[in-house]
Amino acid sequence: MIQRSIARLTLACGLLASAFAANLAHADACPAMYVDGRKPEITNPRMDVETTELCYTVFGVMHSGLTRTPLWSAEHLTASNVAAAQALSRENTFHAERRLPAGQRAELSDYARSGFDRGHMAPNGDMPDRISQQDSFTLANMVPQDSANNRYIWAGIEGAVRKMAKKEGDLYVLTGPAFIGGNLRKVGNVLVPSHLYKAVYSPRQRAGAAYFIANVDTKDYEVLSIAQLEDRIGINLLPSLTRQQKMSMLSLPKVNRKSKK
Repeated sequence: MIQRSIARLTLACGLLASAFAANLAHADACPAMYVDGRKPEITNPRMDVETTELCYTVFGVMHSGLTRTPLWSAEHLTASNVAAAQALSRENTFHAERRLPAGQRAELSDYARSGFDRGHMAPNGDMPDRISQQDSFTLANMVPQDSANNRYIWAGIEGAVRKMAKKEGDLYVLTGPAFIGGNLRKVGNVLVPSHLYKAVYSPRQRAGAAYFIANVDTKDYEVLSIAQLEDRIGINLLPSLTRQQKMSMLSLPKVNRKSKK
């Protein structure tokens, strides 16, 4: 009886140790996604509540329990990861993020019959293996996105950044929603962003820039400096850089709206 108890205790300790090790692995992954290992800083105090950093294998998320969306998803996007992702078929595994409190996370039911897509911030198309692909389908990495926006112009932006990563060798990419104006709506308990952004920083060129687009069916977008984007969204995305460095513009590829099939 004592031996059985010891065996059970040993097994329980082993499981706890494995879980702890897994959590540590996730925790160690996040700084690698940021320029100089520095996490973005939320400068708008109204946004800096109920936030949780979630680290995955090839991307990291700062999740907001207020909006029930990410505030950003961060990637260190490499040419090798892009090549591996292109060889991987898509498997949809949308799921709620169980590491978040129930009162702060999105559920599949929030999006059901909403008319919005569950829009990836760190794209499925960037994920080099099945584990990271499954991670990307967490609702903690999603926002309610206009379906035409998601499938056409936004898909074009994502593809352009992947091509750029293959050319540059690696890029740091920060993608997220912006909540601008007083007429925001919800789907279920999830706040619908007014705009979306994708900020790109090239270590080779030591310069960055961002795509900024309204969350509607459109072919139009803006290209902003990192400093301009930060002013709009209330987040210091690249805290290790000076404002002057953030004004230095990286040349981003022109994006054409993907054709409807």
